[in-house]
Amino acid sequence: MIPIQQIRENTELVIKSLAKRNVDYSSEIKGVLELDLTRKKVQQQVDELLSELNGLSKEIGELFKSGKKDEAEIKKQRTIEIKDKTKALTDKQKELEDQIRTALSAIPNAPHESVHAGKGDQDNEEILREGEIPALFDGALPHWELAAKYDLIDFDLGSKITGAGFPVYKGKGAKLQRALITYFLDSAEKAGYQEIIPPLLVNEDSGFGTGQLPDKDGQMYHAQVDNLFLIPTAEVPVTNIFRDVILKEEDFPVKCVAYTPCFRREAGSYGKDVRGLNRLHQFDKVEIVQIQQPDQSYQTLGIMVEYVQDLIRSLGLPFRALKLCGGDLGTAAAKTIDLEVYSAAQERWLEVSSVSNFEAYQANRLKLRFKGNEQKTQLAHTLNGSALALPRIYAALLENNQTHDGIVIPEVLRPYTGFKLIN
Repeated sequence: MIPIQQIRENTELVIKSLAKRNVDYSSEIKGVLELDLTRKKVQQQVDELLSELNGLSKEIGELFKSGKKDEAEIKKQRTIEIKDKTKALTDKQKELEDQIRTALSAIPNAPHESVHAGKGDQDNEEILREGEIPALFDGALPHWELAAKYDLIDFDLGSKITGAGFPVYKGKGAKLQRALITYFLDSAEKAGYQEIIPPLLVNEDSGFGTGQLPDKDGQMYHAQVDNLFLIPTAEVPVTNIFRDVILKEEDFPVKCVAYTPCFRREAGSYGKDVRGLNRLHQFDKVEIVQIQQPDQSYQTLGIMVEYVQDLIRSLGLPFRALKLCGGDLGTAAAKTIDLEVYSAAQERWLEVSSVSNFEAYQANRLKLRFKGNEQKTQLAHTLNGSALALPRIYAALLENNQTHDGIVIPEVLRPYTGFKLIN
């Protein structure tokens, strides 16, 4: 949620920023401010009554000491009236706070000033392109045919066991998957990230804290009996480690990495763009999460983007970086950089990472704060990124590295696979 203080102090700027998402949120913002004003008035009434109550308590004590019992009893009646009024006003205040929270939850994050307006992915800005796109030989195959040819992945078997979008990795295919996971984790550890193995199911509070609920409940698998949700990304459980936590300045930067399977319903489309590994209901991903002080978070975003780019470089894959426009930003993000690798056999770019700064949007939901030098608590900033999501990296590796003799394994992965070639 956008912090209410940010809305109070920069109302027009927030409305202008939100307009980059191609939706006018001015009425919602003004509605929140009206609720907040009413809440403040109620709070003022409560404070005045409590002040009167404190004064009466002292007077009653003095009257009893002076033997003026009748006068004391009259004033005691007033204290009963004040307590009743205070309770009613406190209940109203709680109701208003709930209404404000609900209203704020329906408003997405305000895009950063560097984010441009746009309607969708066609308006995203390419800010970097690097690497040579390989020229494949005649008869080169897409990854789903390579997976079948070399018995690496069985999509039909996954459909038999569970359904479409749940592949079964086999033999060298499974070992390549494990090699990528371990390589990504080892790289993150060298970069100072602490490894976390989190739960794969989360409760509603966790889903709300990072912004998946209620916005994306239709995309999540729901274990209804226990009211738990399968995680769509490790971002959810890892960031929620810090829910209701107050950090100290010396704790920064907080850097965590986690490998998890991820579960997304992804209902909808068909065709070659979602064939094979291009879109799955269950997939593996290594996620990096940072929690940072507000004045450091955009520098940290740049560092995280460069880190992911270095991973892709090390695999020898051509890639590009895109700055997402307002219309393509996720609900919770203030700024996102997407990284895409080129799939030579499919002749298209495949997204393999999104690196985002959520500023205080998630922290406000999580009540994730820190104490600065002045010992005053304030909201931290949260960031995360895929480092990396495996399916499309895997697909590009198979397609771009295929030769007449087999699929060549990138040098950085060979210590993990134990082989140089899939043939």
